[in-house]
Amino acid sequence: MSPRRRDAEGTAAARAERRAELLATAAEVFASQGYSATTVRKVADAAGILGGSLYYHFDSKEAMADEILSTFLDEMWASYERVLAAGLSARDTLEGIVVESFRSIDRHRPAVVIYQNESKHLATSERFQYLNESRRRFQEMWLSLLEQGVREGAFRADLDPGLVYRFIRDTVWVAANWYQPGGRLSADDIAKQYLAMFLEGIQASPTPPTSQEPRTS
Repeated sequence: MSPRRRDAEGTAAARAERRAELLATAAEVFASQGYSATTVRKVADAAGILGGSLYYHFDSKEAMADEILSTFLDEMWASYERVLAAGLSARDTLEGIVVESFRSIDRHRPAVVIYQNESKHLATSERFQYLNESRRRFQEMWLSLLEQGVREGAFRADLDPGLVYRFIRDTVWVAANWYQPGGRLSADDIAKQYLAMFLEGIQASPTPPTSQEPRTS
C-alpha cells in the first residue's frame, strides 16, 4: 500500500470516528432537551466545537436525527428478524423479541428516547416516513405473535391482543427513560425480570387433570 493511500484511509477512519462521536453527542442532546428545542449550536456546544464545524460532517439537524434513528431501527429490525427466522414457539419468540428490545435500549438508549418522544412529529416530514412504516410493522409483528400464542395454547384467549400489545410495547420502551448502561442489572437481566412479570399475566393456565370417580368396593 502506498503512503498516500494509507494516509487517505487513516484520514477517512478518523473522520468516520469523529462523525460517530458527534452523532452520539447529538443523540444525547436531542433526547435530553427535545428535538424541536435543540439547535445546531447546542449540539456543537455540547461537542465542544464551533457551530460551523458541525456542518463539515452534517448538512442539517434533520440529517443528524435521520442517521441516529435509521441506524437504531436498522439494527433493531435485524435482531428481530433473526429471532423471527428461528421458527420458535410464540412464547420463545416473545422472549427473544423482548430480550432484543432491551439490548437495543442498551446500545441506543438516546435514539430510543427520541423515537418514543419525537417520531410522530418527525414522521410528518417526507424524510422520516420510514418511522410510520416501522410502527406499522412493529404492531403487525406483535399482534401476529400474540395471536399465534393463543392458537398454540400458550397465551390467554380472553385478553384483547391489541391491549396486550400496547401494554408490552409501552412497558418495555419506556425503560429507555431510566435505563443506564453499566448499571446494577444488565439489559438481559432486566428483560428476564420483565418477562417473568409479563408471562405470569398472559400465559394460559394449564388444563386441570380430569378428576376420576373414587372406586367403590
